[in-house]
Amino acid sequence: MPANPLQPEHERYARVESVRLGGVPVEVEWMPYGVGAGEGAGAGSATAVPVATAVPAVAPVAGPAPIEPPEIVAGYGLLELEYAAFRRGAAVMDMAHRGTIAVRGADRVDFLNRMVTQELKDIAAGDVRAGFWLNRKGRIVADLLFVHVPDADGTPPLTLVDVDIHDAALVVSTLHSFLFAEDVQITDESALWGRLAVHGPEGGALLSNAGVDDVALEALNQDARCVRSTIAGVAAVFARRDQCGSPGVEIFLPREAAGRAWDALVSQHDVQEIGRRRARPAGWHAYNIARIEAGTPLHHVDFGPDNLPHESGILHARTSFKKGCYPGQEVVARMESLGKPKQRLVALRMTEDALPTAGSPVFERGADGEPGNPVGAITSSTLAPMLGAASVAFAMVRTAHSEPGAVLLVPAEGGRATATVQPGLRFLSERPVTA
Repeated sequence: MPANPLQPEHERYARVESVRLGGVPVEVEWMPYGVGAGEGAGAGSATAVPVATAVPAVAPVAGPAPIEPPEIVAGYGLLELEYAAFRRGAAVMDMAHRGTIAVRGADRVDFLNRMVTQELKDIAAGDVRAGFWLNRKGRIVADLLFVHVPDADGTPPLTLVDVDIHDAALVVSTLHSFLFAEDVQITDESALWGRLAVHGPEGGALLSNAGVDDVALEALNQDARCVRSTIAGVAAVFARRDQCGSPGVEIFLPREAAGRAWDALVSQHDVQEIGRRRARPAGWHAYNIARIEAGTPLHHVDFGPDNLPHESGILHARTSFKKGCYPGQEVVARMESLGKPKQRLVALRMTEDALPTAGSPVFERGADGEPGNPVGAITSSTLAPMLGAASVAFAMVRTAHSEPGAVLLVPAEGGRATATVQPGLRFLSERPVTA
């Protein structure tokens, strides 16, 4: 597995932070991303971590060999501080696990609209939309974010597509198979683009201090918008995407400039409170806590290539039922009008102070209060700080047991936990988390 491109920056941060904290051990914890990362089988299997469990275990799929992903940062040994940055400050993430597809050409919007579940025919410059790319059986090949970049002088019109890095090559290959005479060029540019993200209520101030202009920041005050600007003197694309219950911005920039942008973000300190970091690097574990609380499931973690859109828990955020045909559309339309999926992703809250781990079975509760038949499995779990450290989880369960208020049983920490199905995936209140 190749080294992370930002490994020197991560290691330098750990050394400096250890000194700043008076010798407290700060060490970068690395983890593999992808095949073999989890225990067990299936897209949702995961290893246990202290607070949140959700490690992607991507099953090999047919198609071109993807770019081998680098190791990603699990954390820095400062989990509470990393998580707090999502809620009260600004968390900076190295997004080396994300792939980037570039789509160019005059016919790109029309072509993409005929391929994916989301309505794209009216997408305008600066819009950001999410959708699924399905196979002909209606299963989810990839979860995509379309970033319709505003035009710039001397630059060909561009749509960037964010995707799990394991899926990038396959998506490009399968989309290419539908091209005929259209003016469309689709390229896997994952090796060319550096990827960072900033989450948290102080993210705007952090980006401003790193050189992002005020006009761009004003546009990013709205969710699902994108802009061109500069960071640390480097041209970049910024896309607003809230995944963690606080404002989030994805950054696309030349790979060779990612280290400079990282330093411009991470090195900021509060001038009024000497020594306090305005931003804190955060790893996979802290991100998982924040995104589970916010009700954000992940492809290859909470649902996968064997699932239908109706099973994903985010059907209506990814699918338009007013658009024309696309691969797999007939299956999706039939499911919407005639039936129910056999299973569905739900949110569970445990009654007991016991945390089930990803991959744990979920059982129906019998009339005698004992476990009955297995009805599903945990896909992600965490202790939720915003809920008083309550144990919460996502689980894929049979539809008959997925209604809000349904009571299920889950093995947890050597015992048994009582789990109640929640009304939606989001555990946080709808009120935005602010400083």
